Amino acid sequence: MKLTKHTTIGVIGTGTMGTGIAQVAATAGHKVLMYDKKEEALLKARHSLVKIMNRLVEKGKYSQGEADTILSRIEYVDGLSRFEGCGMVIEAVIENIDVKTQIFHQLESVTNKDCILATNTSSLSIASIAAAVKNKQNVIGVHFFNPAPLMKLVEIIPSMATDSKVTNATRDLIKDWGKVTVIAKDTPGFIVNRVARPFYGESLKMLEEGVADVATIDWALKDLGGFKMGPFELTDLIGHDVNYTVTETVWTQMYYDPRYKPSITQKRLKELGHYGRKTGQGFYNHEDNGQNPAPEKDEALGKYILNRVVVMLINEAVDAVFLNIATQEDIDVAMTKGVNYPKGLLKWANELGLEWVQEQLEDLQEHFGDDRYRPSPLLKKMVKEQRLFHY
Repeated sequence: MKLTKHTTIGVIGTGTMGTGIAQVAATAGHKVLMYDKKEEALLKARHSLVKIMNRLVEKGKYSQGEADTILSRIEYVDGLSRFEGCGMVIEAVIENIDVKTQIFHQLESVTNKDCILATNTSSLSIASIAAAVKNKQNVIGVHFFNPAPLMKLVEIIPSMATDSKVTNATRDLIKDWGKVTVIAKDTPGFIVNRVARPFYGESLKMLEEGVADVATIDWALKDLGGFKMGPFELTDLIGHDVNYTVTETVWTQMYYDPRYKPSITQKRLKELGHYGRKTGQGFYNHEDNGQNPAPEKDEALGKYILNRVVVMLINEAVDAVFLNIATQEDIDVAMTKGVNYPKGLLKWANELGLEWVQEQLEDLQEHFGDDRYRPSPLLKKMVKEQRLFHY
């Protein structure tokens, strides 16, 4: 099985992600069919893509002729029946399992038996979505990161039923689109949304404990840790409606493991409709001339904050290796390319020392009496055997 530039790509959902995926596929030379059940959403997507391509022409990324050619490859269709000749269809609709399974059930009835049916879900079970179709071997997760045209990483997630030929063909195609791909096991959050949870969760816990305020925690992780954005800046950018939902989904799918426990503070922001930048208010005030507090630049406090977050992130990455979620290499690539971490977490673990990481976790576990800090069995084993991760 091989997908080429002559393969027609279907995209369902015309939000930011669906529009971005369509742009990527069309830029790579594919004919793209876009569908949304709301006609006004299709029109909005068309206008958005024209605006984006015009901006890229202004910046000198493309000539006007090249931009027009890319746009000409995208056709806006009025029904799933138009996807009959597609070699791959990528679904990018709301993170709701009922909505997605209904779409996949309908898709199978209109596409050919060899069509790859892909979902862009960020945290839902690929197996659950595949259960909606007869040819379960054709269903796979293809998780882009926002904005899709700019972010290099794509997680490829086969379910237990996915044919290896489908996995290989999908990975080869996405690589041809200029993306960096990693293979993840079909588990809650895959790689990035699983391993990254402590970046938000431990920061929120310290905020609730009164360790420091929002601005100070963000300062510590950016200035001392080298992260491009602090956790509160980042959740305001992502949107608390999205970020909280992913956290809650991972937590419930992991049988309420305390490592992934959501924050009441973030839940209240979501309930208020204070989603962040998109609403003008989140942890920060994003309104014009909005006033926000300055951080307390205490280096000792900042190191404490940074250490708590980093050891939790490392422990999660080590556990992902232990549970065969992905290879060591793919985990470090995913975290640097998917969420722009300053370095791979397993490489960071080597630099800090695995024994030191274990000691920090055990101290936190003893202090709080909270199982969220339990060291991964692999971490303990590697410390006992005095091993490091190999590069």
